[in-house]
Amino acid sequence: MPEPDPMTRQFEEHRARLRAVAYRMLGSVSEADDAVQDAWLRVDRADTSEVHNPGGWLTTVVARVCLNQLRARETRREEALDAVERTPVADVDPEEEALLADSVGVALLIVLDTLAPAERLTFVLHDMFQVPFDEIGLLLEKSPVAARQLASRARRRIKGAPAAPDADLQRRREAVGAYLAATRAGDFDALLALLHPDVVLHADPAVVPTPEPVFLGGARTVAQAALASATRAAHSALVLVDGRVGIAFGEAGRLRAVLRFSFDADLITAVDIIGERARLAELELAVP
Repeated sequence: MPEPDPMTRQFEEHRARLRAVAYRMLGSVSEADDAVQDAWLRVDRADTSEVHNPGGWLTTVVARVCLNQLRARETRREEALDAVERTPVADVDPEEEALLADSVGVALLIVLDTLAPAERLTFVLHDMFQVPFDEIGLLLEKSPVAARQLASRARRRIKGAPAAPDADLQRRREAVGAYLAATRAGDFDALLALLHPDVVLHADPAVVPTPEPVFLGGARTVAQAALASATRAAHSALVLVDGRVGIAFGEAGRLRAVLRFSFDADLITAVDIIGERARLAELELAVP
């Protein structure tokens, strides 16, 4: 059996890192694996005789494939803003997907999905994998200064700015966190304890989906509706929504819905569930 050529050996040595880069870029195990495979096909056809830094070069090849996928994803969104975008179901181990998401942070993956492709690429490569700005600039056909500005803009968007004093923000974070935990656990009584007796829930047509928006009222009815979304809660995380604590639901790293909350003292008085792409695009999401 012939020995693999040097670049093949390098690719296998770096495969785990390349997959990690692709996963953080795309937020999906199946898409990350496809990107790595696509990158290998490109590497296999390329003249690599002048490559002196195989690890860095392979990273840029994978990043370029991911950037193309992100730009294609952005185009599809613009072409059908009000359509519910769904990723084809692939043969992926759900446990592996969940473990990878937890290792990165579900909230971060969801917020990354709101960045422009160039912002996401720059943040992932520089802040998560320490790729220099001059290499990122070459990849994006921009100057190192422009790449640095993209990373800075991405950081500001990911960090966000709270719209409430720290004490109020912490109380709301505890309440919304308890709501998410109770939903995941199927704890009806815990949900009731968090809800105002006259709480209302509004969900736009893309959430259910239904022809018309959904309106529900009363603590018991809203608690039952929350329990019905326990599967989604397993793929959700606390985020800042326009500076206030809310919940975002993501599927394979794609933002699908956002929950905004209103309060009277420490009780939840309203839950607004947003799923329409046009409405989601107007929100500023950040990692708490």
